[in-house]
Amino acid sequence: MRKGIYTTFIALLVLAGCGTIYYRDLKPGSFSGKLFVMWVGEGNSSGDGKFVFVPAPGNELTFTRPSGSHTAGIIKPGVMYTDGGSIPKIAQMFKGLSPWGYAPAYMIHDWLFVARHCLVDEAPDARFQDLSDVDFDESARIVGEAIHALIDERKVARNDLAGEAVTSAVSSGIARRLWDEKGACERSQISKEHLAEINAVFPDISTSAKLRTFRLPPDMPQVPPRRQARIISVVEF
Repeated sequence: MRKGIYTTFIALLVLAGCGTIYYRDLKPGSFSGKLFVMWVGEGNSSGDGKFVFVPAPGNELTFTRPSGSHTAGIIKPGVMYTDGGSIPKIAQMFKGLSPWGYAPAYMIHDWLFVARHCLVDEAPDARFQDLSDVDFDESARIVGEAIHALIDERKVARNDLAGEAVTSAVSSGIARRLWDEKGACERSQISKEHLAEINAVFPDISTSAKLRTFRLPPDMPQVPPRRQARIISVVEF
């Protein structure tokens, strides 16, 4: 596809998002650790299916924000559902807009939304205490910082147009309405069946006091081998 058409498309995407945070103004943070992504179901009109993010036992994905950041200096996502980047299907054909192109950055952003929804619903969870001061604009800045980090660490090629589009989208009015959505915390809870599938692959993750990622319910179902989840993606820093 000609560069002019691609540039025009990205420009329209940015304008449609009407975001308030500008990618070019942000500094890179840094990543460490490892992430696993496990497929658990088909998706919908965005993203690329339904997946579960699992932090690597003992080597959890960690994002450290640039110096001078006043909130959430270090972010460690816990187990959660994700569809990667919620990129509309029509946009996924363009370079840099794959749902998994900036996967670690998307995991950080998804975790901020999980935390926000549970804080809005006043669902107590110690995992979210350090994120209570993160407001909507700050969540968008963090995504941009994370994308810059992936470029600096040579995990992805530089693509300022895609970075600008993503940062604009996550700081748009549509994203803001989702940020303040009520009743979403319960929907974000991992089902018992999926917890069992995860535990079949990572038997130590539920018992590690260090991780404190989730607690297995006492009536954890047994998962037949044919239903055990499989690791489909691993990223390590």
